[in-house]
Amino acid sequence: MSKTSDGRYDYILVGGGSSACVVAAGLVKCGASVLVLERGPAKASPIMHFPAGYMKFLAKDTYLAMHATAPQPQLDGRGPIVPQGRVLGGGSTVNAMVYMRGQAADFDHWNELVTEGDDAWSYRDLLPYFKAQEDNDHLAGEYHGVGGPLKVSHLGHTSPMTRIYVKTLQGMGIPYNPDFNGESQFGVGFMQHTIDWRTRRRCSAVDAFLAPVMNDPLLTIVTGATVTAIRMEGDRAVGVDYVQGGGRKSVFADSEVILAAGAYQTPKLLMLSGIGPEDELARHGIAVKLALPGVGRNLQDHYECPVVATTKGSFGYYGQDRGWPMIKAGLQYLLFKSGPASTTGVETCAFHDPEGTSDRPTIQMFCVPTIYLDRDVMGTDPGDGVTINSLLLRPKSRGSVTLSSSDPFADPVVDTQIFSHPDDLRITMAGFRYARTVLAASPMRELIDREIFPGADVTSDEAIAAHCKRTVKTGYHPVGTCRMGRDGDPDAVLDSRLRVRGTRGLRVIDASLMPTIVSGNTNAAVLAAAAKAIDLILP
Repeated sequence: MSKTSDGRYDYILVGGGSSACVVAAGLVKCGASVLVLERGPAKASPIMHFPAGYMKFLAKDTYLAMHATAPQPQLDGRGPIVPQGRVLGGGSTVNAMVYMRGQAADFDHWNELVTEGDDAWSYRDLLPYFKAQEDNDHLAGEYHGVGGPLKVSHLGHTSPMTRIYVKTLQGMGIPYNPDFNGESQFGVGFMQHTIDWRTRRRCSAVDAFLAPVMNDPLLTIVTGATVTAIRMEGDRAVGVDYVQGGGRKSVFADSEVILAAGAYQTPKLLMLSGIGPEDELARHGIAVKLALPGVGRNLQDHYECPVVATTKGSFGYYGQDRGWPMIKAGLQYLLFKSGPASTTGVETCAFHDPEGTSDRPTIQMFCVPTIYLDRDVMGTDPGDGVTINSLLLRPKSRGSVTLSSSDPFADPVVDTQIFSHPDDLRITMAGFRYARTVLAASPMRELIDREIFPGADVTSDEAIAAHCKRTVKTGYHPVGTCRMGRDGDPDAVLDSRLRVRGTRGLRVIDASLMPTIVSGNTNAAVLAAAAKAIDLILP
């Protein structure tokens, strides 16, 4: 199979994020011609290769699409911003690099929702894909791979606050866990990251999967390209239209069009192309080519709420990103691949159930060794301190993605529905209260000066709930808006082979495929699902 000169390819991938990098590389290695269309730039700043570099761009739209969200009545009208990677490599190029697969029960639950009596999406089925991708710096055996393309390691530096946090949690009865991706997730420990243990540089999906085939003539990558529609002939996807530099182009796929634009943009593109809920398409004057009511529904994300305290000294990273400390850290990293620039700044977490009623962790509690919130939110200037964020692992609330208009360049309407299910707010409040007990426990308490946000006087249920509603923010893990499901499930957009139901030659491989969110950072699960997708795509 080969690329032709008339804009025809075997496969067209819409989006150049983590899943697209995996699938494009796999298809090219099997002899297929592949076109990847990415709306962002081809490369990010060289600073992004530093483990600490992503923090320079975390609140900017340089490599992120900053989606405004619908005002939420249950958050007193707030509509938190939800970013999405907009660069080749997607989230893997701009994220905090945490490598966290989730719980085995997450994938087994997928399997129950998607298949009829087999293990096609169970943890047992997906574990070989995780292992085959991985090259771990010190773990192997039943749960880990050695020699794969994705480099996974511990960070090159940890702060004193991080180590105190880990010791404090152990003293409180949370066991030390050396491997959150092993037999059990419960416990406290140091997180692994997609950082090359040889060079201490970020290992993005581009580095791991796409770079080895980048010069293959079967691979074509077009960046700065916004796909405006999927071309359909009857029920078959035959190509896409896109705009690049003001010019409009059409390209065609002899085998499949594969959507990998993410949980916000993939459902948007389906709807713009006439595939989605009939009432939503009619609202924008879009002719219905295929009625699929589940497109854009089932949006899930992780959300977190903080407690912030000042400390009696410098035990973290305040002030390390400017002036002489920044220069010194940069030189240490360049010369020795060590020091503060070799860390992401978030080095540890704990998985636990603050209510004590679940046999599975319900909260991922991060320790950020600085004052992490914006002054506009907190009302206090930054300084030496610590922020403990409690992140809800499996929210019951379900949001949606709909169209703001039929303009392909307009952002979709993201309705997060944060805390719309009462259990989500209740468990988040329990996580907040538990985080406070960590600040008060030894040896952490010897470092703490005082709680500054929300403040020690905030103790009632009403006041804590108000604090959570005021501060809740995304964990940057949107999923589920084109979910897999069984035959007969009216809201299932995809079948178990990731094919868009009712179509031919159209598939989805990004995080929107997840029926339920995994209990941890989502990039690792997306990479493994994409590896499985290759086996589903190829005959």
